[in-house]
Amino acid sequence: MNREELNDWVERYVRAWESNRPEDIGELFTDDARYFTAPHREPWTGREGIIEGWLDRKDEPGDWSFRWEIRAVCDDMGFVRAWISYPQEDHDYSSLWEVTLDDEGRCSEFVEWFMEIKRKA
Repeated sequence: MNREELNDWVERYVRAWESNRPEDIGELFTDDARYFTAPHREPWTGREGIIEGWLDRKDEPGDWSFRWEIRAVCDDMGFVRAWISYPQEDHDYSSLWEVTLDDEGRCSEFVEWFMEIKRKA
């Protein structure tokens, strides 16, 4: 994997997040992928399990904003620093994503490490 491939995957992830279309979500992941919504939680497993988990917890378009930067790429794993804001809910998060991609640009393992950021009054 290189930075361009990881950037392409994140852009497709954001498009899926905006659309919540099962086909957009599914094309991001391998058949046997694991998606950890936090490091020590049980992952959503397999493409269909990831689609189901995603749609059970989906965000509506316009309810959030997102920005990111690629921090590093090493072999088949990339690290993405992300900031997510939910203005209507008064929540902001800082995240680190571990993304493992196969040769076709599909994710086989996704791990999100996150923490809530306190907004300044």
